[in-house]
Amino acid sequence: MVDNQTGRQSHLISVRDLSKSFNHNGIRVEILKSVNLDLDAGETISIVGASGIGKSTLLHILGTLDLPDSGTLLFQDKNVLLFDDEKLAKFRNESIGFVFQFHHLLPEFSAIENTMMPALIKGLSKKEAREAAEAILVRVGLKDRLSYRVNKLSGGEQQRVALARALVMKPIILLADEPTGNLDEKNKNQVHDLLMELNDELCMTLVVVTHNMDLASYMSHIVTIIDGQLVKT
Repeated sequence: MVDNQTGRQSHLISVRDLSKSFNHNGIRVEILKSVNLDLDAGETISIVGASGIGKSTLLHILGTLDLPDSGTLLFQDKNVLLFDDEKLAKFRNESIGFVFQFHHLLPEFSAIENTMMPALIKGLSKKEAREAAEAILVRVGLKDRLSYRVNKLSGGEQQRVALARALVMKPIILLADEPTGNLDEKNKNQVHDLLMELNDELCMTLVVVTHNMDLASYMSHIVTIIDGQLVKT
């Protein structure tokens, strides 16, 4: 959870003095200012608030998809911002799952082929990757959709495939950016429930950026970003 102290306690994830700015029409705009955050295994947190305040920027930095201007990002006491590109890609593949509002699936491939991708990237055999993908797809309720091309699936089913793909490597942290933003009410609630069930079963840390206060209320902690800093709500 949010922690403005710099104590010695070890956490799964520790962010210290993280800052990020962008250049907009020649003007430097500070998005994040000396952000501090501690998260433990299995903890859940939602980041809420208006568009443009830095929610997705923070999520992308936590996922090492973007770099801060300054600060440290510790995963199990290792500053991953110091990793070279190869080591960072390996860490990201093995330790972090991503789910976005737009599922970014490959439409010409089946549900199981899409879900296998992270396992194949890691170097698992096709047999091992297929077994892992099938297991998680069954768990998210798509037992009868394994061989369906994803462009033949409903929106809710596509997002379940995206969730399965994010979880196939059993990551220690799942980062979700508006994971139910394109779903109807029924599918939103189903995905909400599924996220919390999987968080409990896999003991994964869950960080969700959302405008949906119903989803946010599922989390242990709710924060927003005000003047570049995290504030509990």
